[in-house]
Amino acid sequence: MKTIRIAAMGAAALLAFAASAQTLYKLIDKDGKVTYSEKPPKDFDGKVVPLDIDPNRNTATLPKPPAKVERTEETGPGKAGRKGPPPKRVEGEKGVDSEDRVREAKERVESTRKALEDAQNNPGPDDVLRVGKVGGGTRPVFSEPYAQRLNRLEAQVKEAEENLKRAEENR
Repeated sequence: MKTIRIAAMGAAALLAFAASAQTLYKLIDKDGKVTYSEKPPKDFDGKVVPLDIDPNRNTATLPKPPAKVERTEETGPGKAGRKGPPPKRVEGEKGVDSEDRVREAKERVESTRKALEDAQNNPGPDDVLRVGKVGGGTRPVFSEPYAQRLNRLEAQVKEAEENLKRAEENR
């Protein structure tokens, strides 16, 4: 029983080793055209260059995302330097913290406009598709996810502008 386990572990180790190293063949024909193949070619007139590939070397380590900071009265925008407890609000009293609300609303409008402008001016390679003939006459068409993202950003800008308007009215 023990020898079967050892044999099974040895076979698994050999399979893992075989899977870790792969060979790819670079084929260069007489005209200089380069192609790649996973199997060695038969009756090929050009040059064959075997390439040993280690799939474990082609990995990337992604950075950890920054810790999410919860917003409170003390850590909200423009409140980093304030000492002591937040000012008390009196029910129905206008002007209490209204300047802070207006300033936060303006910052929100500015950031959403910037995000929309950035998305409009810098579409990704998959965001704009070319439709038409390859030789000419193609036209750009937005992909569905990109169009949805632009619509969502436009709605966020509109909402931020409405919030700013309400904050200014309640001063």
